[in-house]
Amino acid sequence: MTLNKFNLPDVGEGLTEAEIVSWKVKPGDTVAVNDVLCEIETAKSLVELPSPFAGTVTELLVPVGVTIDVGTAIISVSDAVTGDPTPADVPAPATPVQPLYGKLPADDAGTSESALTGGPLVGSGPKADAVKRRPRKTAPAAGVPEVPLPNRSLTPQARPGNPAVVGPGPTTGALDNRPTLGGTLTGLVNRVLAKPPVRKIARDLGIDLADVVATGSRGEVTREDLVSYQAQRDAELDQAEGFWGKAGKPQDQRIERIPVKGVRKATAKAMVESAFAAPHVSIFVDVDASRTMEFVKRLKASRDFEGIKVSPLLILAKAVIWAAARNPSVNATWVDNVDGTDAAEIHVKHYLNLGIAAATPRGLMVPNIKDAQDLSLKELALALNNLATTARAGKTQPAEMQGGTLTITNIGALGIDTGTPIINPGEVAIVAFGTIKQKPWVLDGEVIPRWITTLGGSFDHRVVDGDLSARFMADVAAILEEPALLLD
Repeated sequence: MTLNKFNLPDVGEGLTEAEIVSWKVKPGDTVAVNDVLCEIETAKSLVELPSPFAGTVTELLVPVGVTIDVGTAIISVSDAVTGDPTPADVPAPATPVQPLYGKLPADDAGTSESALTGGPLVGSGPKADAVKRRPRKTAPAAGVPEVPLPNRSLTPQARPGNPAVVGPGPTTGALDNRPTLGGTLTGLVNRVLAKPPVRKIARDLGIDLADVVATGSRGEVTREDLVSYQAQRDAELDQAEGFWGKAGKPQDQRIERIPVKGVRKATAKAMVESAFAAPHVSIFVDVDASRTMEFVKRLKASRDFEGIKVSPLLILAKAVIWAAARNPSVNATWVDNVDGTDAAEIHVKHYLNLGIAAATPRGLMVPNIKDAQDLSLKELALALNNLATTARAGKTQPAEMQGGTLTITNIGALGIDTGTPIINPGEVAIVAFGTIKQKPWVLDGEVIPRWITTLGGSFDHRVVDGDLSARFMADVAAILEEPALLLD
């Protein structure tokens, strides 16, 4: 039996540390190559780590919530499989499964450096067909009684692909080895019983049915049980302290301490460096975006954009790409200490990786759309939709956060008119998009209601002077005022 230790890898972004957010396995579990072991939070995003080994988990070496350095051992996996051998434990005699992390040494136990001798992690990838995961036995949930199944036959019809079935006899503890169910019948019957209307009420009230004492004739949670539970919870809340701590307590007991780590730590460091390293200059412009609103309305009704979320942000993104092509120096980087000397250079990018600042549950992230200048309006809309969905789910990958050249921050989504954004490190310009709302506007000598927004732009004054920043912002505003200019 060989004991393999898996060291925290560099996930392809050059970071030196990460935090264990959650474990997806526990000691005694059987894992296959590429099964997800845990989720880690780097300074950029949340990443799933797949297993480079097949075998049985013997020990979790790092608890949840602890930040560790790259190369630290996080889990040990034995190549022996616990329990009786099953076909799922035996690899097919086909091409051996290659781990995602490259070739592994025969035994990396005791090494302080990463166990990888191949390339870095680039994603979780598909699971190999040669090794299948053995069904786990689910332990009964604590505090939840086992409920007998209704009186019915448990013997399913035999059919191809279902070699193991449960025969007649006692239901509790009977094993069902069918791959579609897995585990034990005990795990199946431990689900809390409740009728659909009761489940809906529990969801609306934010009640976990497992916390409610069931008094139904079949052990199910009833409507009356929910009422009783909610009344007890309300009484406890009435006696509990609210947001403000109780007067008279020591001051240190009335202060909530929140550790700064992960995305928040990286964002804070980057913003301080940007704010004090790059001399910021900001300008603002009010824009009549009424024609943009009409254009967005037509796109939503178009069959070409059916099923695609379309918003004014799409037109702004296209406007920024268009304006950057006319004013290339806003899509650049200031580089100090060239070749180890005091010399500096301006690197103008002839591609545009458009960053979109996104507020996520884990803090501010700025994923970017690669080579946005090559995308059609529909392709750009799809890319924006995917970026937003992935960021909200906390699944943005490190590679999507690297290499941005110009950024948009959509503060208007929160109802804010405008602001002074801080430039994303490594860039020289950022555009803040304020809310669009109807305001009185003078048009052809008449005051009429129009859809107005305010754009705010911040620029690194070492690269972008006042004239260039004004021309760039005027070009962006021109597209919002007349989207037809994109056809030029």
